[in-house]
Amino acid sequence: MKDINITDSVIYIGADDKDIRLFEGQYEVPNGMTYNSYLIKDEKNVVLDTCDRRVTNTWLENLEKALNGEKVDYLVISHLEPDHAYNIGLLVDKYPSMKLIGNATTFNMLPNFFDIDLTDKKIVVKEGEELNFGLHTLQFFMAPMVHWPEVMVTYDKKDKILFTADGFGKFGTLDTEEDWDCEARRYYFGIVGKYGSQVQALLKKAQTLDIKVICPLHGPILKENLSHYIERYNTWSSYTPEEEGIFIACASIHGNTLKAAENLKEILEKKGAKKVVLSDLTKEDMHEAIEDAFRYSKLVLAASSYNAGVFVPMEQFLNHLKARNYQNRKIAIIQNGSWAPSAEKTIRSMLEGMKDITIIEKTVTIKSTVKADTINDLEELADNLIGGE
Repeated sequence: MKDINITDSVIYIGADDKDIRLFEGQYEVPNGMTYNSYLIKDEKNVVLDTCDRRVTNTWLENLEKALNGEKVDYLVISHLEPDHAYNIGLLVDKYPSMKLIGNATTFNMLPNFFDIDLTDKKIVVKEGEELNFGLHTLQFFMAPMVHWPEVMVTYDKKDKILFTADGFGKFGTLDTEEDWDCEARRYYFGIVGKYGSQVQALLKKAQTLDIKVICPLHGPILKENLSHYIERYNTWSSYTPEEEGIFIACASIHGNTLKAAENLKEILEKKGAKKVVLSDLTKEDMHEAIEDAFRYSKLVLAASSYNAGVFVPMEQFLNHLKARNYQNRKIAIIQNGSWAPSAEKTIRSMLEGMKDITIIEKTVTIKSTVKADTINDLEELADNLIGGE
């Protein structure tokens, strides 16, 4: 690993995983994944989180190199999910005198994963509490349900670093050269998106701190233009559309519904719609589609009827949105059914309970294939969607 010194005394000891293809068994990560871990070298040496089992050996080599023969005195446990906490037991065995720092919920949950005798080992911290290790004083802030109940973030008062657990994370390895927003957005809505109000609460705490560096547990260390990343998190966690635009999510069995969706996209663009994005849910990454549904201000759901309901990819897509508290959007429906169209009814029932959702009253219904009257209906639908842009 290339040496990454965040400051003179804060050292990156995490590891890249370039072999993983599905993170958490569901998120495609074509550029791999990072598992970040940090060491503060001071009068006492403090490790902030461990790593996933997939990179244990590399992580341990990085830690030992950074320690240069010294021992670990403290381990801060920000988050107990195994991709960050797998090696807690290994570290306890390797450094028997090491103390564990966490909150009350951390230590209530720890026995679910490890059989560790915590006698004289645990240090329970509360909201705003500080611990001094020499030149560095760490302050702890609780972040429950961002995105597990025990999560906390740590602020290094000396170097003004906020260690943010899964917050501000991103898919991709450290050497991946790509725009941060896209893969951070997909990561956020996939993993943290359900917990917008809890993220908002954490952002309010962060506003009280002088932050120069953000160190997440996945993705790059953020040192410049921090206001951009914080603004993105504020937008995402408040369920505010990031861009004015129309996202068309299509689930087509034989291609006829997809043809209607393509027709609508063309009509919208001719009418001057600012941004129109079309996703074929039967072929494209589902989590990219979820990301785009949250990114844009308007959503079109185009789906075939299926088994007196709606075609399965659309059902899955809507379940994902509902699980992530999708809200504050304008939605249109296109349904296809050769003899008894049922997609609209199912879609409307799945949208029930979502906050601040406005559904365009008239649904475009296709009987098998696109006809001249279908185009007329799509023209009217396009006018409804563009209105207000």
